[in-house]
Amino acid sequence: MDVVVVGAGPAGWAVAYHCAGLGLRTGLVDPDPYGPWAATYGVWDDQCAFLPPEAQVTRATAVRAAGRRLERGYRVLHNESVLAGFARSDVTVFAGRVRGAEHGPRGSTITLDDGRRIACAVTVDASGARRVLTGGSPRPPRTEQTAFGVIVSAKAASAFVAPGEAVFMDDWITANGLATFLYAVPLPGNRVLLEETSLAARPGVARDVLVSRLRSRGISLTDETEWVRFALDIAPPWGGDVVAFGAAGGMIHPATGYSLGDALAVAPQVAGAIAAALPDGPAKARAAARAAVWSPAARVVHGLRLRGLRTLTALPAERFPAFFDTFFALPADLRDAYLTGRDDVRGTTAAMAALFRDVPWRIRRTMAILR
Repeated sequence: MDVVVVGAGPAGWAVAYHCAGLGLRTGLVDPDPYGPWAATYGVWDDQCAFLPPEAQVTRATAVRAAGRRLERGYRVLHNESVLAGFARSDVTVFAGRVRGAEHGPRGSTITLDDGRRIACAVTVDASGARRVLTGGSPRPPRTEQTAFGVIVSAKAASAFVAPGEAVFMDDWITANGLATFLYAVPLPGNRVLLEETSLAARPGVARDVLVSRLRSRGISLTDETEWVRFALDIAPPWGGDVVAFGAAGGMIHPATGYSLGDALAVAPQVAGAIAAALPDGPAKARAAARAAVWSPAARVVHGLRLRGLRTLTALPAERFPAFFDTFFALPADLRDAYLTGRDDVRGTTAAMAALFRDVPWRIRRTMAILR
């Protein structure tokens, strides 16, 4: 193989899909390569360009954040159609668990638990927080985003969200030193996901606390639920013999928890970098792929976003609503730069400076202490 991707989540399939599309002999390894993706994934309109043509989405008719209507469109992926689109590529699939890998100047050899060995020039670890080939799961305590949600009919959700509307960081509950908000997005079949969300806490908020808060809003549990828990502060592995990608590569936005949109956008860049550098040898191809994931500008932006995460974990719960009310009042270009401009140093810096200028002085004092 030219490339072997470990991990069959959206990030892993995306990079495998684009590598195969460029004619690279591409393999994908996972215990359940075609297994369903349990999470609900949302991306901004402009990030949908990187999905396979077969992908279907539910587009929000409006997007509201902190009580404001945003100009930017938002879509929720239909996971089955996205996976089916990725899986129609010329990717060779290996069902199995990775037992280990050996690396050398001519590439890598991955050993599966049943003894099969796969030789390749470039190995990509897209196994999420498990980080099968790049250090293992991060040790707790970590700063985590947690959420618990229920799927209800649009009629049952009408008290919280208008039909077809998506709502972020609104309707805060700030009690017992904890700030949580209601996240709501439309789903196929005239359904809605209502999710009580803790944006960032160290360690993450317990499930029963989120369930209790969801119920306090008058939302009953249903048979369809979603439980989300992931680390926001997984450090990107800058070097090594394996290209880390997606959550395994620290590509989760530290201050928002979003990662799929960036993974979709960067996957074709990684594939292109490997294809261009592979004639010069595996080492050059690995280095080119790592540079595509983490350019110098992307590293700077990641450091700035980590400052944002530190602010979130330092703020008292009662100040979260004012903080996000100020953020979403920023000009759209500044908001977008901070949310999705992963290599936009100028835009990210400008957004953070404007936020620092506009927040109430008690929040500004907290931000100044953390500098």
